[in-house]
Amino acid sequence: MDAMFDICYLASTDGNNVEPDDIPKTKESVWILGKKYSAIQDLDRIRRDITSIIWCTYRKGFIPIGDEGLTSDKGWGCMLRCGQMVLGVALVRIHLSADWVWTPETRDPTYLKIVQRFEERKQAPYSIHQVALMGASEGKEVGQWFGPNTVAQVLKKLVVYDKWSSLVIHVALDNTVVKEDILQQCSMHNDRGDSSTATDIAVTDWMPLLLIVPLRLGLSEINPVYVNGLKICFKSAQSIGVIGGKPNQALYLIGCVEDEVIYLDPHTTQRSGLVENKLTDEQKEMDCTYHCRFASRIPMLAMDPSVAVCFLCRTRSDFYELCNTIEKDLMKETQPLFEICEKRPSHWGPSTADIDLQNTSLFTGNVKRVTMYFKGNVRDETSVYNKLNMHRNCYYRFHDSQ
Repeated sequence: MDAMFDICYLASTDGNNVEPDDIPKTKESVWILGKKYSAIQDLDRIRRDITSIIWCTYRKGFIPIGDEGLTSDKGWGCMLRCGQMVLGVALVRIHLSADWVWTPETRDPTYLKIVQRFEERKQAPYSIHQVALMGASEGKEVGQWFGPNTVAQVLKKLVVYDKWSSLVIHVALDNTVVKEDILQQCSMHNDRGDSSTATDIAVTDWMPLLLIVPLRLGLSEINPVYVNGLKICFKSAQSIGVIGGKPNQALYLIGCVEDEVIYLDPHTTQRSGLVENKLTDEQKEMDCTYHCRFASRIPMLAMDPSVAVCFLCRTRSDFYELCNTIEKDLMKETQPLFEICEKRPSHWGPSTADIDLQNTSLFTGNVKRVTMYFKGNVRDETSVYNKLNMHRNCYYRFHDSQ
C-alpha cells in the first residue's frame, strides 16, 4: 500500500503499527467470501482482497440522531456497522465485480456511489441515521443494541427505497429457506419507493438476492455440532460472510481457516466525514478509513451463538447453485444449520416478504424519505417511524385475521 494508506491506517488504529497475525501459516485452505486461497502462496492476494472490503466502523462527530442527540455510535452501533459491511460487499459484487480491487487511488464513480450510501449523513440510504431510525420499526430505540435478525430486518426495509442498488433482501425465518418465496420475490415488479414513476416499473427476470438466514447455534455458546455447517457456508461461492461475533461484541465474519473464523472488527472509532468525489486530500484520507489493512481471527467455538449467514445470488443460476449446495452438503450434516424447501409449509400462512414489497405504499404513504419532510427534526423522524410501524402491525393483524 502507498504512503497515504499507511498514514490513514495508522491513524485509524491509534498508532498501533504492529502487523497482526491475521492469517496463520498453514497448509490448510483459507476461505474469504466464498473464495479459496493458499495461506502460503496467496498471502498478498488475501490481504489485498480483505482491504478491498468496505470497512464500516464506529464514527464520531456526525449529525445528532434520536431524542438523546447522539453524535457517535460507539458502544451501540457495532451490529449496525456489520450489517453495513455485508451490504457493501453485496453492492460491490453487483455493480463492480467479485474480483474488484480497491487502491488508495481508486476514483471509480460506481465505487464512490457505493461508499456514499454509507456516509454519516441522513440522505445516505444506509447511513447510521437511516439504520438506527428504521430500527424503531423493529422496536429498537436509537442507541439500543441490535441483534443479527434486527439488523437484517432493517436492511430489508431500507433497500426497498434504494432503486439504484437493484437488490432484494430476503430474511429467512424459522431456520428455513423457502424457494417459492424467493423466486417470487426476485421476479416481481421492480417498483422501488425512492424516485420511481410509472415508467420505472418493470418486470425483471431476476433481481440480485441478498439472502440472510438468522440462526441460534446454541444457548450461551456455539454447539460444536454446527462448526462444519458454518464452514460449508463460508466455502459456498455465494457466501458474503456471517453477521455475528463474540458475546456482546458484533463482528463481520468474512471467512474461515482451520477451526477459526476471520473477521473485520467495527470497534474502531473514527471521525465522521464525506468522501464526495475524492478530489481533496481530506476526501482521499476519508476514503482510506473505509478500508482495513488486516483482518483478525477467533476460534469458531468462541463465537456468540446468535448469527446470521449471508449469501448473494446475482443471478437465478447462482440461486440454484446455492440451493444445490444446501441440499447436497449442508442438509447431510447431523444437525443442519437450516433447511430448504420448495413451498411454504401450510401452517405458515402468506409470505410476509410479499406483503412488505407489495404494500410499501400502505405503510409509508407519501413518505419517500422522512428527512425530506422534517428537515432534520430528529424527534419527529423517530415519531414517524414509530407510527409507520404501528400501521404496519395493524395491517398484519388485519391480514392474519382474514
